Amino acid sequence: MKALLQRNVLLLLGAQLVFVAGSSMTVTMGGIVGSRLAPSPSLATLPVSLMVLGTALGTVPASLLMQRLGRRLGFAFAAALAAVAVQVAALALRSENFALYCLSTAMTGATLAFSQQFRFAAAESVPPERAGQAISFILLGSIGGAFVGPELVASGDRIVEGNAFLGAVQGASVLFLFAVALILAMRRTEATEGGATAGEARPLREILQAPLFRLAVAAGVVGQGVMVFIMTATPVSMHVMDGHDLATTAGVIRAHVLAMYIPSLVSGLLIARFGERTLMLWGIAALLATLAFGLSGHAVMHYTSALVLLGVGWNFLFVGGTTLLVKSYQPSERYRAQAVNEAAVFGTSATGSLLAGTLLMSFGWMPLLLSTLPVLLLMGFATFQLRKAPLPRFT
Repeated sequence: MKALLQRNVLLLLGAQLVFVAGSSMTVTMGGIVGSRLAPSPSLATLPVSLMVLGTALGTVPASLLMQRLGRRLGFAFAAALAAVAVQVAALALRSENFALYCLSTAMTGATLAFSQQFRFAAAESVPPERAGQAISFILLGSIGGAFVGPELVASGDRIVEGNAFLGAVQGASVLFLFAVALILAMRRTEATEGGATAGEARPLREILQAPLFRLAVAAGVVGQGVMVFIMTATPVSMHVMDGHDLATTAGVIRAHVLAMYIPSLVSGLLIARFGERTLMLWGIAALLATLAFGLSGHAVMHYTSALVLLGVGWNFLFVGGTTLLVKSYQPSERYRAQAVNEAAVFGTSATGSLLAGTLLMSFGWMPLLLSTLPVLLLMGFATFQLRKAPLPRFT
């Protein structure tokens, strides 16, 4: 436990809270703002989709920049850019400019490409056998963000009277500036510096051919892709199509984000006890249960149950996959391997997010859920087949 409480890990924990607050705020309000400002109802989820697309497009530049400048300066740059992005959102809301609001969410997404690597920085800051616990520990910071983000939307009119959404983004701007201070307080270590790490790196093709590396990437792709696909559609389905009020919709998103991260209290321990691939199988089972509850109806209890299970499934699949990932490459290969993983994960989730609004408006909530079933079954089969494959040993 002492290794998890060192200075840099704790500061990364605080920064994780801020970035999750910003992203969950955007998810909560993005589709609703889009439905009010977009020229067509089918474009309602475009702002949230562009946030995910911004993350996908930012993954490789984020890895390359941090390889050159180090984690610390890369993360600080991202937090500062996020503060600028939410000010662009404020300007868009004042002028009721849909295109400008889309620009702001895309910028926010690009900063999230950096923050997604908090988990790698934490894993690199502890002994290898503690990597799963460090990853889980960082994700615990998201619990606070799960409260703060939707709460900014629900009570934003206390910050800017009569305009909850404007108040929310102004509050987020202050939080991101606080994150800059947290990150700059990190100590310079091997985990925060750029450059190569000792050891001969394998060709990228050889890394990509390793079955366990592919399985780890697939876990992130499926977990993040299915989660974003369903989550993006939920506020529009609840508030716009089914008529549930804004506070109730925000509450369901809050419950979902909490369910994404509260399992991190135990997921690292479960990995130590049962292994990351067993945890991944449990995650797939939770995602299948998500579909069962979501298909049961359109009441608040159905949405809440489905979104909570969606969060738990994502956590088990994502944490298990990330832990397997960091065990499948050498330290000298970390930036290239991480860039490949992040590009695949967030490229897929961006595609899912972009499709969510169109599929929801064209076919409805239940067909949207059913469309994820084949992918989940295939992921379950692949994980089961490789559940006992030995981890690579590097000399």
